[in-house]
Amino acid sequence: MATLQEIKNRIESVKDTQKITNAMYLISSTKLRKARQEMEATRPYYNGIRAEIKRLFARVSGVNSRYVAPTDGELPEGKTWACLVLTSDKGLAGNFNRSVLKEAVNLQKQHEDMVFYAIGENGKAYLTNHGYRLAEDFNFSPQDPTIGRARLITVRLQDDFDNGVFDRLYIIYTDIKNGLVSETITDRVIPFSRAYFMDDDEEEEVKEENDREEATFEYIPSREAVLDKIIPLTIVGYIYSAMVTSFCSEQNARMMAMDAANTNAEEILAEYTLQYNRVRQGAITQEITEISSGAKAQQKK
Repeated sequence: MATLQEIKNRIESVKDTQKITNAMYLISSTKLRKARQEMEATRPYYNGIRAEIKRLFARVSGVNSRYVAPTDGELPEGKTWACLVLTSDKGLAGNFNRSVLKEAVNLQKQHEDMVFYAIGENGKAYLTNHGYRLAEDFNFSPQDPTIGRARLITVRLQDDFDNGVFDRLYIIYTDIKNGLVSETITDRVIPFSRAYFMDDDEEEEVKEENDREEATFEYIPSREAVLDKIIPLTIVGYIYSAMVTSFCSEQNARMMAMDAANTNAEEILAEYTLQYNRVRQGAITQEITEISSGAKAQQKK
């Protein structure tokens, strides 16, 4: 059985660990709130771009772009697919990284000729160690998602797509569903699905609005050229949104992991405290017994 000093040392060790997990919980909470505020500040701009693309599709029939899937939605098989994987740099975030990497492996099984782009040291290390083809890790920390970094990532991906390095681009990240439950998302970014910009009801609504407008829109030099210029901005917004959402999900997962660690620490402390009290009570009882026995021995003498 452990001595009183050993149990006391264990209690102090658990309390020290609990201080660290409490601090990590508070830090993650602050980062989560800040990232959400930054995303909300930029959301109106990209919503406006998306609305203009929606308006263009509804106004002009038959307009196409190399960044948008055909009207019938049918895509050629393609030779090479690409996947942008968003993970974290650090652990202690529960199932956050494992879920994303599991989806990446499943996507690889669907199409053997796959090239990966990674954001986050966990994804980079996993893909490299397991022999997957890693084209770029961008050397960006997911701890600081910014529009500037999203733009640099988009430029690299757009250049590789235009140069024929890959035919499709998927992105895998984690989203917070209902503010509590995390969900791993796999979306095709290039070519975009037309449904991303509008569904059938929205298309009819925009067409009716266009019929009521008297102004005539002129696209210079062409509708396709305009699309090819503004859709990359949509890709920037989408990647930035995914980066912020992934970062928020990471902080949320870390908060939940630290909260679980704090709960476990409380249970361990309760168990150690009970054990400490039992050993202490046993020691006191033994001392009393020894004193009583010594007193009786003195009386007999």
